[in-house]
Amino acid sequence: MPSSGPEADRARAEFRAILEERGHAVDNARQAAARLDEAFATGALTRTPALDAMLGDLMVALEQDEGQKLGGKSAEAARFILRAISPELDNA
Repeated sequence: MPSSGPEADRARAEFRAILEERGHAVDNARQAAARLDEAFATGALTRTPALDAMLGDLMVALEQDEGQKLGGKSAEAARFILRAISPELDNA
């Protein structure tokens, strides 16, 4: 059963607002993932197996070695995964 209430609605809205922000996709993805982690930690949203899988994929796309810059493939992967996460939040 999806989470409901003002905190769940706010977490979903803030995640989606981050997706619309200007800036580098990788930075936005990190910010969006952090917002979801906060929502899960406070109980505003409930993790689903699909969200866990997508967030795992996102973390792989965002991995980098110290001093390494992430290229266009990582940014595109992050955008693609975030777009997939957005509708799944309605089930969280």
